[in-house]
Amino acid sequence: MPNSTVLITGARAPVALHLARLLHATGLRIILADSPAHPIAAASTACAAYRRLPPPRFAGHAYGEAVEALVRSEAVDLVIPTCEEIFYLGQIWRDRALPARLFAPDMALLAQVHDKHALIRLAESLGLAVPETTLLQSGDDLQAVRGQSRELVFKPVWSRFASHVLLRPSPEKLDAINPSPAIPWVAQRFVDGDEISAYAVAVKGELKALGLYRSLYRAGKGAGICFELVDDPAARLFVESFVAGTGWTGQISFDLMREQSGGILPLECNPRATSGLHFFRDPERFADAMLRDGDEVMPDVDVPQTVRLAMWIYGLPAALRSRQIRRFAQAMRDADELLDWPGDPAPKRAQWRALAEIAGTALRQRISLQVASTRDIEWNGTLQD
Repeated sequence: MPNSTVLITGARAPVALHLARLLHATGLRIILADSPAHPIAAASTACAAYRRLPPPRFAGHAYGEAVEALVRSEAVDLVIPTCEEIFYLGQIWRDRALPARLFAPDMALLAQVHDKHALIRLAESLGLAVPETTLLQSGDDLQAVRGQSRELVFKPVWSRFASHVLLRPSPEKLDAINPSPAIPWVAQRFVDGDEISAYAVAVKGELKALGLYRSLYRAGKGAGICFELVDDPAARLFVESFVAGTGWTGQISFDLMREQSGGILPLECNPRATSGLHFFRDPERFADAMLRDGDEVMPDVDVPQTVRLAMWIYGLPAALRSRQIRRFAQAMRDADELLDWPGDPAPKRAQWRALAEIAGTALRQRISLQVASTRDIEWNGTLQD
């Protein structure tokens, strides 16, 4: 698709910046969009224009109008979501006739895989091994599993960054949650093993890119901020089987657990980009696989990746609490700064302004930095206006 215009949404995210750089390097015109005023990707030389949009969670109709106007005015050929705005875009593409293609499955499948209970049922229907998972929609449902709480993990059906997760809690701690049809939870068997994250690109059920990785440090319990590539044939087989069974087109990511037996079990799915994208740095091969139905592209970076600013904010305090300063220092030495890119230094400087904007939101709303970073694009099962 030479001389085409691609709209990448979620410009606040390092993965949006990385994707913009990859596709821009192949000659594509890249427009970026999001609701913050100063996202890091907007500063990149890969960005032909940045368009600020209304926050989809709080202004759904205005968001839809703005997206449609942007697609038409910029003659956008392809829209690639990178964050949770994908669910709002999925509904827009379901309800409107737009001239651009959305690089994602239909809204029904997006919603199904984002639902932590429906995902498990879907994977099970495809013949994949899954952990025992029970849907909780009432006090009676919760009471039925209270006696096994020490063997279970409790989490909202719609959540992110491991927020609100209760890991093998005492029965008394379950009094803090109140599942309902509007706010359902799941109780899932605690799986002992090694966590593996998967980032993949698929087209019509065919795997086009796969990065398997392990997070060495996280922002709290959530997103990885320093991570290393791993190789696991069983994890690859799971992802390959899932995208084939669903006929998936788009980006898709999983949190998987590798049991001591070697088996792979899914915990949750994010139908969007995650940090595994940073292990791909060959623009032509990646774009060929993603956009031109080329052969599968393999990760071409084997050095751990990190955002050093995030490591100072989240990694250092974690290292101090665990008294593992040497491990932290070694990780900082071994990892590459993922924001670095030849001839494009501005985003690395722009992260300070982006952080200040998020911090302002956090202070005004009295919420954490992590919650503030995504509160305007969170999707919890319904479109709000």
